[in-house]
This record gives sequence, C-alpha cells and structure tokens, in this order.
Amino acid sequence: MRIEDYALIGDMHTAALVGRNGSIDWLCLPRFDSAACFAALLDGPRAGRWLLAPAAALASGPARAGRRYREGTLILETTWEADGGCVRVLDFMPPRGEAPDVVRIVEGVRGRVEMRTELALRFDYGSIVPSTRHDGGELAAIAGPDSAWLDAPVPLDDNGGTTTASFAVSAGDRLPFVLTWQQSWLPRPARVDAFTALDDTERTWTGWLSGCSYQGGYEQVVRRSLLTLKALTYAPTGGLVAAATTSLPEQLGGDRNWDYRYSWLRDAAFVLRAMIATGYEEEARTWRDWLLRAVAGDPADLQIMYTLDGTRRIPEWRADWLDGYEGSRPVRVGNAAYAQVQLDVYGEVLDCLYQSREAGLRHDAAAWDLQCSLMDYLEGHWREPDHGLWEVRGPRRHFVHSKVLAWVAADRMIRTVERHGRSGPADRWKALREKIHREVCERGYDAERGTFTQFYGSRGLDAALLLIPRLGFLPPSDPRVAGTVEAVRRELVQDGLVLRNRPDLDDVDELAGSEGTFLACSFWLADALALLGRGEEARELFERLLDLRNDVGLLAEEYDTTHARQVGNFPQAYSHVAVVNTAAMLAC
Repeated sequence: MRIEDYALIGDMHTAALVGRNGSIDWLCLPRFDSAACFAALLDGPRAGRWLLAPAAALASGPARAGRRYREGTLILETTWEADGGCVRVLDFMPPRGEAPDVVRIVEGVRGRVEMRTELALRFDYGSIVPSTRHDGGELAAIAGPDSAWLDAPVPLDDNGGTTTASFAVSAGDRLPFVLTWQQSWLPRPARVDAFTALDDTERTWTGWLSGCSYQGGYEQVVRRSLLTLKALTYAPTGGLVAAATTSLPEQLGGDRNWDYRYSWLRDAAFVLRAMIATGYEEEARTWRDWLLRAVAGDPADLQIMYTLDGTRRIPEWRADWLDGYEGSRPVRVGNAAYAQVQLDVYGEVLDCLYQSREAGLRHDAAAWDLQCSLMDYLEGHWREPDHGLWEVRGPRRHFVHSKVLAWVAADRMIRTVERHGRSGPADRWKALREKIHREVCERGYDAERGTFTQFYGSRGLDAALLLIPRLGFLPPSDPRVAGTVEAVRRELVQDGLVLRNRPDLDDVDELAGSEGTFLACSFWLADALALLGRGEEARELFERLLDLRNDVGLLAEEYDTTHARQVGNFPQAYSHVAVVNTAAMLAC
C-alpha cells in the first residue's frame, strides 16, 4: 500500500498504522521507540500484522471502503460496502491504563457480511514468532520479554503461527476485539471493556480539542493537525516524536531511510509557536520542561535529538531481515545523527525559551543559568563548521542557516535581558550579534546571484534560508530576502514544491540517490511569500499543500512529485506543525 493509505491511531505512548485494507501494519509496544510487534509496513505480512476486513475484500471482491475519524478524535471508522450488506470497523487505542490496548469493534450496519481476521504477532521487528495458546475466544502469546492477549467474541483458530477467525456480522451486531500487551513476567492485565473504552477515548480526545482557541481560516485543518501532534506526544515526559515510524524512504527503493521515533531540538521553537498560537499553554509548558531536562548538563554535550525520556545514546543498527518498504533498504533502528555537531540547535533552544517567556510561562533561575551556559559555549564555537540542520552525512561546512541561528541565539538572549529583566552581558552579546550578522552577509551571500547560499562559498541553496525573515535576521523588505526567495523558487522548486537542497551540488552529502520535495520547506515558502506581502500566492501554495494530505488529513515528511506519492516517515510532526503555523500566519 502507499504511505498515504494508512491512518494513525494511538494512546499518547505509542501509535499504530491502519491500512485501507483493514490491516494494522505497524505497532511498537509499549512506546513509540520500542521494537515493533507488527512490522508488515517494512516487509509484508510475514513481519506481523492484524487484519480485520470483510472476506470479500480479501478475495478482491466487490467490497468498497470509506473511512474517517470521528469528529475531534483519533477514533478511526472504516465502513465497508460488500455483497449482502454493510459493516463498520472502529479502530482506536484507549487512554493508557494498566497496559496498552488496541480495540477493534465490528458493527453490522445493514444486511449480513462475512468477516475475516488474521493476527500475526511478530515481536522484535518481525524476527520472533511467539508461542501461543488458545482458550475459547482468547489467544495468549509469549516470547522473551513480550506477552500479549487477544480477547475475541468468536472462536479463534491457529494457522501456522497466525491466529484466524471467520464470522458473520448482521445489522445491529457489535463485536469487540481487544489486543493487550504486557511484559512477560507480569500477570495478564485486567480485561478492558471495549465499549466503555470507546466512550473514554472519545471523551479524552474531544475534551482535549475543546481547549483549542484558534480562530481564523482553515480551522478544521488546524484541529486535525493538532490532534496528530498530540498523538505523537509521549505523555509521561512531554517529548514529541518526529514521526511514528522508521525507515519509510525519502526515495522509493533508495537507502535514505531513517528512524524518526525520537525528539529533535530543531522542532522546539516551531512546536512551541504552534501550541501557544492555538491556546495550548499546558502543552507548551510540558514541551519546554522536557527541553530543559533534555539539554541540562555540559553545553558542549548538547545533541540534536534525544529519546522520549531524554536518553542521549541512540545507537543505529540495521534490521537486515526486513526487506524494507517497497524494497527500500536498509531498515534502520536508532539514529547515528545524534552524535553530529549541529550548531543551529543552540539558537533553536534559546529561541524556544525566549518564546516561552514571551508567552508568560514562568522560568526559574536554573533555566536562565542554563541559557547563559549555552550562550557562553556558542560564543566560543559559532565560527566552527558543522553538519547543518539536515544531518548531511558528509563533511562539516559553514552552513549559513547554522550561522543565522547563532545570531538568533544572541538576539534572543539580548531581548530576554531587555524585556524580562534577566541579568547578563547584553553589550557583549550585542557585539557578537553584530559580528555574526556582518560575517553571514559578507560570506554567506552571493551578490552576483542575489541570494544567500547553503554554506560559505557554496553553489547550492538551502530551503532553510526561507526562514531568514521569520527569524528576524533581515526584514522582509530587504532586497536580499526577496532575492533569496526567488532563487529558491528558481533552483529548489520542483513541480511547485520545495526541495531541501540539491545534494549533488558541492558534494554536500556522501549518500547516493535523491529525495522527494520536503513538505515543511514548502510551507516555509508559503510563509516567506506571506511576509513579502504576496498573500494570494502564499494561500495558493498552502491550499495545494493541504490537497496532498490523505483522506484522513495526514502528511508524511516528503512528497514524490514524479510518482504523486507521499514519501518519508509518517505522519511527520514537522509537516503538521507547519500546517498550524502557516495557517496562523495567513489568518493574521
């Protein structure tokens, strides 16, 4: 299936992807970055899945499915029209209680429909087939640290390591299936009543969404993206995963396949802006607090990403037994980019903390001490080359965006002193701010082409340069801003959407292959156009981007304009944060 054929369900600890065909093809338990027990997304049914659909659909019969989320929730409703009747399947994960649960309720709508379910649990990314036993309508499975139970209202059969059942649903029937996971050394958790869980889940999501204060254009679009961001938040700590998946390719069949089930500091300021703009002060505070815990310590050790609980080591390895999505290998677990030097993160962290003060969030003295130590470190290292925000696997360069973010760091510290009464060497920081600004304008700007470049002396461009006016480095009225926007449109736009860069220029990236257009960068172009006073063009681009969402409003990381498909990890927090922030800008 295409990436956009999936919908997301989750419980704010982990998430599952449900396909149009009624198969749950991706689920990691007990949290986002745990090993998958369903990994068919990256290999096929042998790697684990849970299928529940009309038998006619499995036989390529006349069954037709439509789906939607219940209003204001992450409860997925798939309605199948088949010979003999109509049936609806509700898929959701209730709020986390004693253990994680996946609930699937089959409802007979009209007539009588023959149904089929196939459950293939494969722990550790499809590598382990558990031992199972059946007791009437319950399956129990165990292997190593994992155990699971399927509570079903129909008799279950064992079919070579796959649990199956065939049954019929008539109008008015409601048949609940509940899959529960637990560590294998603990007893079976208490059974969940599926219908009570349905009510609890609906109240949880609609109650949270009722706190949205956003008013302006595209309200339903913004609300759906906010729900997606909430679903990608790890509730115990407030950390936000970049995406729910690993190794969905940036190029179909290629090897640019990364694990995005971690929290990136580069997302900090964007996420905070989105939450504050839509009335979610508590979420903004929780994210700010996660950030402060994660980056505490020696400022020289600041990383670009952390695990959901702030763990720093994220070793990268390959699950070589998996063929990858549509043959896109390797499948990677972990992300070695955590060890890269990306100096822009200092600016992103300090911008985030400045924004939180501007929004009225209280900070203690320790937070300011941390900010000062980060700034002290950056003062001594901003001239060094780094890997840039796109985590290129190549030599370090003097990336212009990284230098601009060093300027942002100094600027936000100065503003904090002047606007919030904190104590610090503002005059020294002002001198530094001016020095960085002067160097970037002298070494990072190509006057002949009328644009800033990806790095000093580069022939290439970087879509992150579109952020220059939004960050305040130069005003939108500056001709260098307009020149850069036009250069990006000329050199990085492909079929109307924006590439991050062109890796083949300047040997900036040692990996082979290419990638799709980057959706967040395309939203940044809409933002830049709006700031330049070209609102009609900005709105036209924004609405084209919204048309790329799938039928339930979800976006991946990138879009392949050649094959007209979403690519990259899914759903991507960066894309949905950009939806919210661009909508808010256009509403101004």
